[in-house]
Amino acid sequence: MKKLIALVLAAGFSTAALAAPETYVIDDSHTFARFSYTHLGFSTQESRFDKTKGKITIDRAAKTGSTEITIDTKSVNTGNDTFNSHIKGADFFDVEKFPTITFKSTKFNFSGDSLASVDGNLTIKGITKPVNLKVTSFKCQPHPMAKKDACGANATATIKRSEFNAGKYAPNVSDDVTLTMSVEAIKE
Repeated sequence: MKKLIALVLAAGFSTAALAAPETYVIDDSHTFARFSYTHLGFSTQESRFDKTKGKITIDRAAKTGSTEITIDTKSVNTGNDTFNSHIKGADFFDVEKFPTITFKSTKFNFSGDSLASVDGNLTIKGITKPVNLKVTSFKCQPHPMAKKDACGANATATIKRSEFNAGKYAPNVSDDVTLTMSVEAIKE
């Protein structure tokens, strides 16, 4: 009987060890926040931010997690220096007053064993709104070059820029903005 109790306890401890949360640090050289919108109905404009930092904590066995991501608004890259200066101004990102955009998760949502979406709070220009990032891909595995475990994901959401006090020229320049996050993170 003692052997059976010891075996059950050992199995319980080994299951608990498998369900431990793991923390990953965002790899800034492979993580980009992008945004796109329609310009006067002529075309879809796409831009990105070149500096992003943060952490992801995930417990895949328990199907829980959290993330905090900080985007440097001064790193906005439209592909045009003149437009970069324009979009950094008070009508849009107001980077001198608001040097960062943040996303803080409130819940990871799984479909089976796959991460399906992340609920959280997005803060732009000091205004915080709930956002659901739909995860279009998610993968964790050993990183062949870093020789550590890594996770990567792509996620997307649509927001109204006017809700963040950045609605100049709407609706001619669309109020709806698609946000896309491509994230790679290395285990701590």
